[in-house]
Amino acid sequence: MGRIEEILFSHQDEKYGDFISKLIPTLPREKFIGIRSPEYKKIYKELKTLPEVEIQTFLKSLPHKWHEENALHMMIISKSTDFDECISLLEAFIPYVDNWAISDGLSSKPFKKNPEKLVPYIKKWIENPQPYSKRVAMILLKKYYLQENFNIEYLEWAAKIRSEEYYVNMMIAWLFADALVFQWDVAVSFLTSHSLEKWTHNKSIQKACESFRITDEQKKYLKELKY
Repeated sequence: MGRIEEILFSHQDEKYGDFISKLIPTLPREKFIGIRSPEYKKIYKELKTLPEVEIQTFLKSLPHKWHEENALHMMIISKSTDFDECISLLEAFIPYVDNWAISDGLSSKPFKKNPEKLVPYIKKWIENPQPYSKRVAMILLKKYYLQENFNIEYLEWAAKIRSEEYYVNMMIAWLFADALVFQWDVAVSFLTSHSLEKWTHNKSIQKACESFRITDEQKKYLKELKY
């Protein structure tokens, strides 16, 4: 067992492992150590005490054995302060992202500060057949491109996706539900033109109607657009 694996196991909570494995049904229970979310801040601090070579070896040792290793890997990527380094690390890691919890853990200040540089990568990732590559791309669109950096083209990329993957389609729905909050006129046009697959169309409406940021009048109108 390597030092990073030892650190992870020192924060193990097996009962939490039983719980979290039920929230990520695409992975078997034996993939989980069982680590509560607040513990990762402590783990990251411990990680910084290790020689840099150990961290780099960990980042290159793919695929990882444990779900929590993947969670830590995404945290390291998110903590990177350099745009190019963050892109390089994420590109290497995306093929090994195997569930929604890992893809949804991405948050990057360099990405937020460099929206124009990031767009070509988002387009590449959203066109990648790997489902969690698509989900990562849409998470970034949801986080950084629905307000000041908005472009209708980004919603068009998502609307074109046709997938059998639940976690891809759910992410499309979340993206459009949020787009209805920030870009109502544009987003609703995708619904009136039936640009989305039926399930995703209806789920987008459902999620938007569950939001307190959508007015009662808007919710009434959206419900009339259901298939």
